[in-house]
Amino acid sequence: MTDYEELQHEVKSMNKYRVLKEDMDFFVAAMRQDRVLVWHVLEDTEHLIDYGGIVEAYSQIAVKIAGKRFFRDTFEFRITSIKQER
Repeated sequence: MTDYEELQHEVKSMNKYRVLKEDMDFFVAAMRQDRVLVWHVLEDTEHLIDYGGIVEAYSQIAVKIAGKRFFRDTFEFRITSIKQER
């Protein structure tokens, strides 16, 4: 397994995540300045495409994250929910 594949596996198994789908999801993520990860998901596999960043803009066609545009119908946008222990 390459370093990239190991890191990808670690990110997938780290925590639960929430998928952004609706305009309101992207709006809330932008307002909260959540870090959004970009994934390419197929039936039998998924790949982390970009570690993303904050949503800068969105439309029905694409989402702009950290200066890059990603098509909404091609990619999946996720926010990880990290639970901190006290």
